[in-house]
Amino acid sequence: MRPLRRVTATTTALGTAAAGLIIAVSGTAHASACSQSHLPLPDSSCTPGSYNPDVTQSNIHSTICVSGWTATVRPPTSYTNPLKAQGIIDYGYSDTNMSDYEEDHLVPLELGGAPRDPGNLWPEPHYGTKTAYTKDGTETKLKNAVCNGTITLSAARSAIKNNWTTALQVTGIG
Repeated sequence: MRPLRRVTATTTALGTAAAGLIIAVSGTAHASACSQSHLPLPDSSCTPGSYNPDVTQSNIHSTICVSGWTATVRPPTSYTNPLKAQGIIDYGYSDTNMSDYEEDHLVPLELGGAPRDPGNLWPEPHYGTKTAYTKDGTETKLKNAVCNGTITLSAARSAIKNNWTTALQVTGIG
């Protein structure tokens, strides 16, 4: 379950963004609602991950295995940037430079992750030993294994949702 503060703030931020107003992150210190102690993984109480119900094992060859498919479901930055700004606050990051983070899908779009569920999105740092860039390679290898029939969609989703840093080993493809 996500903290109520994150959901409420996210809803407010999205409503403001939808109205075309500029979101400014205040310099006021806020108590963080999500823990950084799990990095490079997100705090599962804030970012539990979720799946796109339109992607199933039976339709992977008309969804995730089609080149360019993720572009058809990827939310625009006008949607993800307010989530990223709020997530930086919620995770209590001292670095508040938005470009130092990727608003990442825990269960990636290329494995049928939910595109717009705030519980599947979090500000993943571009710094550290395992970063958003490292996770991108894991996502691609898992998607290729799913599309080649080496592993099931369910196995890939479960492995990356539980711990993306061990997903390749857990599925036996890494």
